[in-house]
Amino acid sequence: MSISSLAALHRLLAVTLLGFASGLPLALTGQAMQAWLTADGIDLATIGFLSLVGLPYTFKFLWAPLMDRFDLPGLGRRRGWLVLTQLALAGALLALSLTSPKDGIRLFALLAVTVAFVSASQDVVIDAWRTDVLPPAERGLGASLNVMGYRLAMIVSGGLALIWTDAAQGGGWDWPAVYRLMALLMVGAAVVSALLLPPLPKLPPAPTEPGAAAAAAPPAARQDLLGFAAVLAAVALGVVVSDHFAKPLAQALIGGWLKTTALPAALQGRWVDLLALLLGIAFTLPLAAWAARRARFVTLLAGLRNYFSLPGAAAFLLFIVLYKLGDAFAGSLMTPFLLKGMAFAPAEVGVVNKVIGLWLTIGGALLGGVLMIKLGLWRALLAFGVLQMASNLGFWWLAVGGKGALPGLLIPAFDWGFVKLATATPVDGGLLMVIAFENISGGMGTAAFVAFLMSLCNQRFTATQFALLSAFASVGRVWVGPLAGVLAETIGWPVFFITSTVAALPALVMLWWMRATVRALEVPAGPAVADD
Repeated sequence: MSISSLAALHRLLAVTLLGFASGLPLALTGQAMQAWLTADGIDLATIGFLSLVGLPYTFKFLWAPLMDRFDLPGLGRRRGWLVLTQLALAGALLALSLTSPKDGIRLFALLAVTVAFVSASQDVVIDAWRTDVLPPAERGLGASLNVMGYRLAMIVSGGLALIWTDAAQGGGWDWPAVYRLMALLMVGAAVVSALLLPPLPKLPPAPTEPGAAAAAAPPAARQDLLGFAAVLAAVALGVVVSDHFAKPLAQALIGGWLKTTALPAALQGRWVDLLALLLGIAFTLPLAAWAARRARFVTLLAGLRNYFSLPGAAAFLLFIVLYKLGDAFAGSLMTPFLLKGMAFAPAEVGVVNKVIGLWLTIGGALLGGVLMIKLGLWRALLAFGVLQMASNLGFWWLAVGGKGALPGLLIPAFDWGFVKLATATPVDGGLLMVIAFENISGGMGTAAFVAFLMSLCNQRFTATQFALLSAFASVGRVWVGPLAGVLAETIGWPVFFITSTVAALPALVMLWWMRATVRALEVPAGPAVADD
């Protein structure tokens, strides 16, 4: 094997391992956390609102410029941030494991937000590192392997965790014990990041055309820190103002109308809370943008200016929000739907949705990466997007048909040391079919989507730009949670899943309209030289 082949293998293996580190904490503030909350008897609407602990994923572009601007000493570009965030994640998960959601929901939510903040910061560095280290020819396969590592981690933190916590079938663990184990795994990830990552390519030379060099040159460290502080102050002010005035305003706007409906009083209150949340965001985001401009947060502004110089940049952002919106709706309450709505046992959900299903996602991601070589970026996004949309109808069929619509199978008891089933576990055939289709199509779509995001980034501002793009990609996953919880209780599961299918259509229409612009992104750039 040649040196270049060994180097490529090293890069792709590292991408896979960092994908695992990125995926591990996500379920711990998402579906695994939902299972913990469900087991503790927390109501569905509250679980939906607690999806907002993922808010840092949608705002990470605000602090990503600091990770472009500063390198921590001793470990080289990007690597120091990786080790720091992974050790901080271990500490935050350990703290969360010591908290009971039933006895202290506010403290639990605060610690979950902390986990999400540090996890989002880790993602900023991983996304930037992956985009920097992979040449264009390796991005499709690299995106697939990243998804594979990511989903393997979710098998551990989501699927195996559900089996471990099933008192009848699994190891009889409680959720705090699961979170302590995940903290230990993040320590292992920090060791891997410190010792085993390949070098990064050199930064490209600064632009030489008039005016461009000044816009792209790194600003004084002090100015960036002041800019970040100004943005934080603006966000804090927005939160305080929203906390005092958004709910009374929302009540004045829709409270009278809600009283004329047949909705229970508690559900009316949830709709008011949802509108108050949206009003608060509508006030806080423009305030933070104004503060960044006034304080001259140059790395943030230069990275955004560089991105928006791309043809179709604004349309790309809208497309990024929409492409996974249907998936976000269907997946936002997946665990409560399967455990409470369909009354499947935790071990059955863990085996099918989190283990078998996620292995199928990995297969879908690898298949998507291979097919992208033949299809190209635009056709892959279109074909895989259609499959993603169709998969949501499977959950509608499951909600309407219920259990037993198809013959199932029996998974025999086993004990592999790290996971076991005490007795043979029946698996519903309809559940298995729906999860299989959803995970294969979702894995294919995610592989194409990650390759698309990488193709939009300029290497001088990788952390800032990828954080912006992936933050927009997180909008659906995070923000539809409160709406999904209220909507599911209002209209019922079958109509909810029809709504999630319709939500996938606008992205496909946009993709067809932007086909020439997306195809232009498939032109590869030249190779880079290692410098780390």
